[in-house]
Amino acid sequence: MQANAFIQADIFQEFTLKEDSVVFQINLTVLLDCLNIFGGSSVGGSTALRMCYRGYGHPLTLFLEEGGVVTVCKINTHEPEEPIDFEFSSSNVTNKVILQSESLKEAFSELDMTSEVLQITMSPNQPYFRLSTFGNSGNAHYDYPKDSDMMELFQCNKTQTNRYKMSLLKPSTKALAISCKVSVRTDSRGVLSLQYLVRNDDGQICFVEYFCCPDEEVEEE
Repeated sequence: MQANAFIQADIFQEFTLKEDSVVFQINLTVLLDCLNIFGGSSVGGSTALRMCYRGYGHPLTLFLEEGGVVTVCKINTHEPEEPIDFEFSSSNVTNKVILQSESLKEAFSELDMTSEVLQITMSPNQPYFRLSTFGNSGNAHYDYPKDSDMMELFQCNKTQTNRYKMSLLKPSTKALAISCKVSVRTDSRGVLSLQYLVRNDDGQICFVEYFCCPDEEVEEE
């Protein structure tokens, strides 16, 4: 699986890039620790952040300010690893639905998360869009009618049933928790794309996208 976050330049109060593109790799855990250095949620104010990068071989420098206190963090940068190309293209999408995130949160709260896999069925016919788990308390199914109020778009051309490892999908629930819409797409190989639309307090939009390969293909009976 792979996660990509797309943060638009206008999200920042100031965004300056002197090269066409800059690519480097940092430790994600260290970055999160730095961003939370004043605590996860501040009372009476928010933390201001400035990020600077001088170029190849230099650290990523974070200036965090809250209540007149400034903390400077320097994170070592590394040569980036080439990300996996899932070769997921819009032209090869077989099925696509767009849901309000609340409905997917509700589904995850009702499905058995002890299941090792999440089975997703997408079809132009009933059950249209179904999530299934197979856990300690038995099998559970959660169905969405294609004309549901929670369904904003339903474009399914072929019946597909694929299973995905729950351990790979669980990290995506963090993005689900702060999103307002989610696009669920599969291509002809069963590769899953989950694209979450996240809107901040100012109404600006970011996207977080997850790709996940199917665990196994389920033969239709």
